[in-house]
Amino acid sequence: MNVALIPPLTRERGLGMTSQRARDRMLERLRAQGITNAEVLGVMAQLPRHAFVDEALASRAYDDTALPIGHGQTISQPFAVAKMTTELLRTPKPGKVLEIGTGCGYQAAVLAQLVDQLYTMERIEELLRGARRRFRQLGLESIRSRHADGSWGWPEEGPFDAILMTAAGTEVPPALFAQLADGGRLIAPVGDGQAQRLYCYEREQDRVKRSDLGPALFVPLRGGVL
Repeated sequence: MNVALIPPLTRERGLGMTSQRARDRMLERLRAQGITNAEVLGVMAQLPRHAFVDEALASRAYDDTALPIGHGQTISQPFAVAKMTTELLRTPKPGKVLEIGTGCGYQAAVLAQLVDQLYTMERIEELLRGARRRFRQLGLESIRSRHADGSWGWPEEGPFDAILMTAAGTEVPPALFAQLADGGRLIAPVGDGQAQRLYCYEREQDRVKRSDLGPALFVPLRGGVL
């Protein structure tokens, strides 16, 4: 699949800590941390992460850290985005993907350029409105988004070749496993408070195999809509 070319944003051109040089330094850190997928690195190299955070935090946008986006939520650290995306894209590459937790839209913007169809859900309407605005500004109009409780998934659009969760619950909601296609992968942080692990679940007919991808730190998964 060819990586889409992101049209320029007013804020994309950036100077200093929001420049292309800052993005290049972020990529150097990702490579040093073991991220080697050229497609993932290519998308993250040209996607303006500073456009997804408040202007007051723009100078920190390319640091390897999560940043607040309001409503008690965060934009995931670049390494977490790269690692989860890389794992999701393992052969066979998924065509139809569901993201649970749109947030500011950064992870969705990365995924949308690497898969055929991306569906994303967010329970906080104000965050979703901001993400949709960014998608339009970036020309990512093929993303389908929904204001809803992500723990129930998007059953009328399933099954999905892959599902990615950007919030940690004490378990993966059963409804998401039910919407995962045979042979599909589900990437999710699981745990409570500071004790979280990132897992990859692979469905083989009626069985699910789990692989441990290492420690994680994500906001908690919550139900309901706001």
